[in-house]
Amino acid sequence: MKFGIDLGGTKIEIVALDDAGTVRLRRRVATPPGYRATVEAMAGLVREAEGETGARGTVGVGIPGSLSPVTGLMRNANSQALNGQPLDRDLAAAIGRAVRITNDANCLAMSEAADGAGAGYRTVFAVIIGTGCGGGIVSSGRLLDGPNGTAGEWGHTPLPWMRPEEFPGPRCWCGRHGCLETFLSGPGLAADCDGPGARDAGGLPARAAAGDAKADAALARHADRLARALGMIANILDPDVIVLGGGLSNMQHLYAEVPRLMAPHVFGDVARTPIVRAKHGDSSGVFGAARLWDVP
Repeated sequence: MKFGIDLGGTKIEIVALDDAGTVRLRRRVATPPGYRATVEAMAGLVREAEGETGARGTVGVGIPGSLSPVTGLMRNANSQALNGQPLDRDLAAAIGRAVRITNDANCLAMSEAADGAGAGYRTVFAVIIGTGCGGGIVSSGRLLDGPNGTAGEWGHTPLPWMRPEEFPGPRCWCGRHGCLETFLSGPGLAADCDGPGARDAGGLPARAAAGDAKADAALARHADRLARALGMIANILDPDVIVLGGGLSNMQHLYAEVPRLMAPHVFGDVARTPIVRAKHGDSSGVFGAARLWDVP
């Protein structure tokens, strides 16, 4: 059995896959407040899943951040209670075996490259645009993580080709200004439309369709900024496909607008990178986590 866990700011999901890749169990619980309670919630899900499936298995975890290759401690998580904690060691101690942990966008990339919207492509750049903004890279079936463990972390690079009215950009929780996360995430889009304190962008497409000019303008700015950000990726990585995941990937206008808006920012005479929606939706991360033990 392969168990995958997707640790999010609001929910924790577990999936159990058998050797044939069949889903034997899926469950979600609310993420409790506090680090120790979060570790115990994940361990509890593993115990329950093993009890119900009658099988012990490997455990992989997708996290909103990464483990430092120097200290082994959590860093860069927008769920900031996790930062500075030895999450892999504490979870391993709680369940009595080693675990593998990587960034949730890396899990998205692995899942979609294996049997999702990126299957059959050589190099896949997978994007999470939801509560946060992250990215992951899989090339020829291998996850690219890098010596610093930060490959694909485009969410904390600045918005490219920034316009005067955008500079220096909103202050990010990481301490910098103008990070892509502050513009492209759901809370970033909501704040751009409705002002500081707004965090839910889910209703903006319906508002725009109903004639709300403010929502329509915010969505247009968001699509343009996403196009610039992905144009930068096309110039650096030139992936064979870009897969969008996270809550904002459900906004259908992105798939028509962003490729057109991206083209002028691609340094070449063609801009033909397909931009597609994640096949597995918000389950891509948990499926990718379950696959973490499939690769060396």
